[in-house]
Amino acid sequence: MATTAESKPVRITLFNHKGGVGKTTLTANIAFALAEKGKSVLLVDSDPQCNLTSYLLDDEMVDDLLTKSNESDGRTIWTAVRPIFERMGPAKLVEPLTVGALKLLPGDIKLSDFEEILYESWTDSFKRRLGALQAVAAISTVVAQIHRQSPLDYVFYDTGPNIGALNRVLLLDSGYFIVPVACDLYSVRALSSLGEALSRWIKEGATIKGMAQQDAPDAPLLPATPTFLGYIPQRFKVYGQEMTTQAIEYLRQIKNRVYDDISSPLRDHNTKLAPSRSRDPQLGELRDMSSLVLSGQREGVSLWECSDGTPAQRYDAKRAFEEIANQIIAKRAR
Repeated sequence: MATTAESKPVRITLFNHKGGVGKTTLTANIAFALAEKGKSVLLVDSDPQCNLTSYLLDDEMVDDLLTKSNESDGRTIWTAVRPIFERMGPAKLVEPLTVGALKLLPGDIKLSDFEEILYESWTDSFKRRLGALQAVAAISTVVAQIHRQSPLDYVFYDTGPNIGALNRVLLLDSGYFIVPVACDLYSVRALSSLGEALSRWIKEGATIKGMAQQDAPDAPLLPATPTFLGYIPQRFKVYGQEMTTQAIEYLRQIKNRVYDDISSPLRDHNTKLAPSRSRDPQLGELRDMSSLVLSGQREGVSLWECSDGTPAQRYDAKRAFEEIANQIIAKRAR
């Protein structure tokens, strides 16, 4: 399907409030795989820790971007939303950086300041206040501006490990979300609170959208209909070519909990937001690739292009991410 400025890019968030599940590495490498298939991809580093930016750019360039982000010609996500934060006007168009075949809107530690006003703005959105609605939709507006300048197929939001106001607006702006999980007890336990948060956000977002459409029809609004695309188990140990017994048991528990804790609550809102119990939405699986990950991050390249590991390991990484990319492309085509 040809991309045009009139068509909308697919916006995807990889989200799990549990830390240490490899969201940034997954986000970057799914984007690499999609780019290799000829797709135009924008990565939005919306985590104040800037891990995605640090993955793709060298330290000197990251430091320079952060130092200049308050200036009129700044290039980070903070530069874009700063006018909203300072109540000086709408969000500002910031041209993304070109990093190989990808586009990047760099992160910024100052984004944590913007998150603070999102709490108040979310509450004020229920009162149909235009300034609050503009703040809530600020990042979405910036992405739309970038798309109009240079049409995109996909947008990925990289998120921090928390259930906060910033991640709420990113999820509600997404057409799809993916849940990365580790095969351990903590990931099993985290699914419950993750599902509760998503369900609450969607309900509140739909309420705001409904009221605003009546009283402020020209206000920018979040879709508030993120569809659960699937989950990706990763970082598990293998013995030979098989998962260890412990990893298999945790994966079994995750499969059972995914429907009860995520799909079922979403389907209570809208059956189109998540698959039924009869379909396991596992998008793929990624065994422990720690040596490749460290090399890929150090070199700013995909896991299959890094200098570490064996040819077989790099081939396995490429095949795994190609499969995930293929499933994402198939979803867009429906």
